[in-house]
Amino acid sequence: MSRTAKDAQFVPLRVAVITISDSRTRSDDGSGDYLSDSLMTEGHRIAHREIVKDDKYALRAVFSALIADDDVDVIVSTGSTGLTGRDIAPEAIEPLFDKAIDGFGELFRAASLTDIGAATIQSRAFAGLANATVIFCMPGSPGACRTAWEVVIRPQLDARTRPCNLANLMPRFKEI
Repeated sequence: MSRTAKDAQFVPLRVAVITISDSRTRSDDGSGDYLSDSLMTEGHRIAHREIVKDDKYALRAVFSALIADDDVDVIVSTGSTGLTGRDIAPEAIEPLFDKAIDGFGELFRAASLTDIGAATIQSRAFAGLANATVIFCMPGSPGACRTAWEVVIRPQLDARTRPCNLANLMPRFKEI
């Protein structure tokens, strides 16, 4: 369980929210709405929001532009992490990583076990760093986004979380 330090200050981050889907629109993007609302409620700023089709090269183009944008600290994406033929987020995005954050997928699947049982093996949720940008990619269901946000992402994006968090490490991601 995460703890917060009483003397630490919250640091708002600039976050891009990407929904990966061939069928969603802004009017029915429940997962993207949930993530955006949760981020803003916590005090972060939405730097970019977009729905991108399940296309490897379109995804790489959008993520590459966001990774290169100095006004984006974090990218959270929802969708395209399953096992069907159209689920291509890992294949499209992982090659862009400088470093993988393997613990995200592991912890997400462990947290999902109580909600969806053994079906959690079908999730290929993943995370990584690219050009000092933190990237979290999770399944498309609102329930999965809620689990990812509440259990893993929210505490790691909060500079007050102890013993450590990604928010405090961000200035060091470009160290040589």
